[in-house]
Amino acid sequence: MQKNAWDILQERGFIYQATDAASIQKRLGEGPITFYIGFDPTGNSLHIGHLLPIMAMRWLQACGHRPLALVGGGTAMIGDPSGKMEARPIMTVETIDENVRCLQAQLARFLDFGEGKAQMVNNAEWLRGLKFLDFLRDIGSLFSVNKMLTAESVKLRMATGLSFLEFSYPLLQAYDFNTLCEKYGCLCEFGGQDQWGNIVAGVDLTRRLQQKEVFGATFPLLLKSDGTKFGKTAGGAVWLDASRTSPFEYYQFWRNVDDGDVQKLLGYFTALPMDEVRRLGALPSPQINRAKEILAYEATALAHGADEAKAAYLAAGTQFGFADPEGQIATSSAVAQITAADANDAIPSVELTQAELGEGIGLLTLMVKAGLCASNGDARRLILGGGCYIGEERISDPKTVVTIDTFPANGEIMLRAGKKTRKRIVLK
Repeated sequence: MQKNAWDILQERGFIYQATDAASIQKRLGEGPITFYIGFDPTGNSLHIGHLLPIMAMRWLQACGHRPLALVGGGTAMIGDPSGKMEARPIMTVETIDENVRCLQAQLARFLDFGEGKAQMVNNAEWLRGLKFLDFLRDIGSLFSVNKMLTAESVKLRMATGLSFLEFSYPLLQAYDFNTLCEKYGCLCEFGGQDQWGNIVAGVDLTRRLQQKEVFGATFPLLLKSDGTKFGKTAGGAVWLDASRTSPFEYYQFWRNVDDGDVQKLLGYFTALPMDEVRRLGALPSPQINRAKEILAYEATALAHGADEAKAAYLAAGTQFGFADPEGQIATSSAVAQITAADANDAIPSVELTQAELGEGIGLLTLMVKAGLCASNGDARRLILGGGCYIGEERISDPKTVVTIDTFPANGEIMLRAGKKTRKRIVLK
């Protein structure tokens, strides 16, 4: 018997609030429903902060329910004030539409958009053509300003100022739910914890206008064990776009999470059975590092595919060491099938001919040829900054010349720039 999606979400820690938890659980157990989650296109890439709702959508779809992935081409013209201390910058319609296209392409990696399955929708379709007076009469008349002022997103902003533009945002999000219920039979909206006020408004409006029992639920704000926001690094957000955060950097983000967060993150961001999640999350140090490798591999495979995840795992393991090279910690993850012996194949190589080497080639020239630096000047700065290695030896002299004697018997050296980037130089 297939497990109720609500029970899965609860067991894995996804549920924070619900308008009527018992009724949602009952309805999800009675048969497939259509539900939706919204994504505002404030940028041209999703980031780790979007992953929790995406994973919930995957579980709900796996249990037979139909996701509507709503991209806010209409609401982005206003900007959601929830959780923000100041107004979002106003974007052009052209920028919004380009961001919508990018987000739709990324969402397609995570959900099955086959015929009769998940569907992508854009609220620009019904919001951009609204007539203001009609909207005020038909929708605005159903909202209480007194009640709207009690919303956390509004109270947070009263001290710094809230424009009427942003104040109207909950009406539009509520109208989205009503429209999706009317057009697609949507019965439930899910969203982040900060969306609770908007979701409740949508549930109330849709019940009044459609005369249907509809529901809403939120996911918890994802925080690290020290209470800070998860998904941020010193360099900013961790993006799902490989051109903004490389698969290796993405892998390393997950590999370096705090020990105390591992079990929670395995529950959220992998499909591993919960008994395995609890076992891996309870491993002591240093064995907990194997659980982090599993988390990093699974999360990277989900976002970038199994090949990129394998390459990142092997590159990181080669550079920093593998946490469980003997495979003593049991796991159902596919990472268990990858051995350290595969590592060399995962590191990009560059061929250097005997003619090119001659009596010796300057290290600056070789760094540029290998694609590790853009110019001799970049290579010189890297070397002087202590970031250049041949094998495990740090090179400090920019005048270093690589000769035939630099190469061992197998004709290969490892050239490294900084902590993350390396190339095999193969002498032919």
